[in-house]
Amino acid sequence: MTIPEAFELALGHHRAGRLADAEALYRQILAAQPRHADSLHLLGVIAHQAGHDDLAVEWIRQAIAIDPTNPAAHSNLGEAYLAMGRPDEAIVSYRRALSLKPDYPEACNNLGNALREQCQFTEAIAACRQAIALRPDFPEAHNNLGAALAGQGRLDEAMAAYHRALHFKPDFAEAHNNLGHALRESGQLAEAIAACRRAVALKPGFTEAHNNLGVSLAGYGQLDEAMAAYHRALALQPDFPETLNNLGNALKDQGKLDDALAAYRRALQIKPTDAGTHSNLIYALHFHPDHDATAISAEQRRWSQQFSEPLKQSILPHGNDPAVAGPLRIGYVSPDFRDHVVGRNLAPLFHCHDRERFEILCYSGVVSPDSMTGEFRQRAHEWRNTLGVGDDALAEMIRQDKIDILVDLTQHLAGNRLPMFARRPAPVQVSFAGYPESAGLDAIGHRISDRFLEPHAADERPGAKEQIHFIDSFWCYDPCGVEIEVSELPASKSLGVTFGCLNNFCKINEPGLCLWAKALGMVKHSRLVMQSAAGSHRERTLEILEREGIASHRVEFVEYRPRWEYLQTYHRLDIALDTTPYNGHTTSLDALWMGVPVVTLAGQTPVSRAGLSQLTNLGLPELVAHTPEDYVKIAVDLATDLPRLEKLRATLRKRMQNSILMDAPCFARQIEAAYQKMWQAGGKSMRDEV
Repeated sequence: MTIPEAFELALGHHRAGRLADAEALYRQILAAQPRHADSLHLLGVIAHQAGHDDLAVEWIRQAIAIDPTNPAAHSNLGEAYLAMGRPDEAIVSYRRALSLKPDYPEACNNLGNALREQCQFTEAIAACRQAIALRPDFPEAHNNLGAALAGQGRLDEAMAAYHRALHFKPDFAEAHNNLGHALRESGQLAEAIAACRRAVALKPGFTEAHNNLGVSLAGYGQLDEAMAAYHRALALQPDFPETLNNLGNALKDQGKLDDALAAYRRALQIKPTDAGTHSNLIYALHFHPDHDATAISAEQRRWSQQFSEPLKQSILPHGNDPAVAGPLRIGYVSPDFRDHVVGRNLAPLFHCHDRERFEILCYSGVVSPDSMTGEFRQRAHEWRNTLGVGDDALAEMIRQDKIDILVDLTQHLAGNRLPMFARRPAPVQVSFAGYPESAGLDAIGHRISDRFLEPHAADERPGAKEQIHFIDSFWCYDPCGVEIEVSELPASKSLGVTFGCLNNFCKINEPGLCLWAKALGMVKHSRLVMQSAAGSHRERTLEILEREGIASHRVEFVEYRPRWEYLQTYHRLDIALDTTPYNGHTTSLDALWMGVPVVTLAGQTPVSRAGLSQLTNLGLPELVAHTPEDYVKIAVDLATDLPRLEKLRATLRKRMQNSILMDAPCFARQIEAAYQKMWQAGGKSMRDEV
């Protein structure tokens, strides 16, 4: 058999999927003709198909050294580089392939895929569109186009691209999975679940689809089903850090904090460079009754050592001059310029900002904009969409905008841009609004809080280095157009008092449940209403309460609901029981607005003192406990004094309206005064420091 005949036979085996037979023949050819470029190239392709990408790169580079004019070899080399996590080298290889063969749709598509992994979404979209122009019925290119569009937050266009991919290839599991992701991001959870289920039905071993199904199920409130999907993904790929992170989120939402922390830590062992997972770990620590401020600070230091310290040497001086007169340019960074607790707390500030003294720029990571997003956009001087913008690019954007004070509105919450803040693109950086705590970054030198939230003097706070600027209240409440009247006291028409807690279930823990059980046990005919998604955690909660003497028929769970229906739930509650160590924040304000008094237990971290701040600002410090025993006594005394409850029911809303908690102009002026103070004191020194 001649070498050309042997090569044709090997190629036939290769195309038929008989890789071992093809490899044997390629090796025989190379034994006879060591510089047979095509055999070297296709040996590299087989190595890539077998997952041996380092070997693939070696073989294909040998082939290219012999014949540098083969565009397929360059494209396949790019595939091997991309699989090895070397997208820059992949992009070079794809571009070389296209320089040799401009009408090469596969190389265009592959280039788009690599550019997307580098968050170069505009270029990725162009490359995928070029692939489609060359081959309109190219499902993989339509799918990759959708993924690039989704990276820019263009979800409707992305879904259209996925549908086109599925038109040409209905059994395309990857496109079904990506469609599910886009549907979930756009809030179409039922449709997202259906798309992900189709993906795993087509490809049962598709780890990413099981993971994506879990996220969609969790968003739909089906936490047990989400956990099952995550466990299926981990059975397929035990070292999949994204699934471990998502599993941690689901466990946290079920109140299983120890298990959640373990999942986050395991994910970080596998992928220590995942800043988002590390942030999730830090945020979850705030809910745990056994982790104090010192433990949280230690974990924040580890985050900074990993993601902030390496950037210090590359921070550039700022050109902003504190001596120059003119309005301060304030940049707000958030994924929550929308109907969200952070968005609702910011709305009064944006409504009352002094637009002559302050120029407002918003750097928005909102995935699914809503009507409130539009209101924020109207009230900003300039609006920047940051979806798909990498940390370096966003930092440079902010630097070019000459922002004087950059405000982090997220801390370690989901969607934060703390790695970008670590690059210090503005001379003054400050944290506010996400939750009342430090983010723990040296690069963020200021924090806005109120005096009731801070249990320690500035020099006593564990690990904290930022300067705190105090305003009267961390929160400014706005019902945001939801008009619901206060109802009569439910206890006046029923056999007993109804306690309730409508906080996120991740704030509920066994020590807190035991306190509630003591109060319930001392108030005859009392009941307890809690808000949570359905799932086995409800049964676990009932077991704890029954162990403490509270029969299950006295406990009711309600599902998470749209805001109007959620607020109506307060018509059924007489007293709200606050959570500890992470108090209710906006949820407590909602209760007070609806005429429901809140009983709280003040702790030693800012997040555990929200109730203290809000109730003191309302002139109701008698509802604040400082020991567990006092917490139970306050709740019982209130529950057994119906005239007092009726008076509170009738007067709390008016009390709210007349308090600092709803004084938006004052809220804005105090924050603006804090900005002026930190700029005058820190603008020049920060610039000189770097």
